[in-house]
Amino acid sequence: QVQLVESGGGSVQAGGSLRLSCAASGYKYDFNCMAWFRQAPAKEREGVARVVLGSGTTYYADSMAGRLTISGDNAKNTVYLHINALEPEDTAMYYCASNRPLIGGVCPALVESNYDYWGQGIQVTVSS
Repeated sequence: QVQLVESGGGSVQAGGSLRLSCAASGYKYDFNCMAWFRQAPAKEREGVARVVLGSGTTYYADSMAGRLTISGDNAKNTVYLHINALEPEDTAMYYCASNRPLIGGVCPALVESNYDYWGQGIQVTVSS
């Protein structure tokens, strides 16, 4: 059973930055698609970034493109999400998710139903 634990959230002022971490345990080598989603109050969960551990191939959703960097540390089974230029609209619960890659090594699209394993989420609050 894969378990994902997020850390690094908190409160920050607009314009600041945060680095979120997601540590995977019980990790299966083939569940190497790691993604970050977020869910703001009264809104649907949206995917913001994904990475293939090993190859390092990344993809970013348009909603936060240019302000995100996703990376992975294979040795630590940990994925990071660095967010720059935070805005109050970025206030949300941020979730880490994992699944197998598709044929060809591409990670599934950033849709909630495409990912089988989830962390408990971590709150990010951005004040103006």
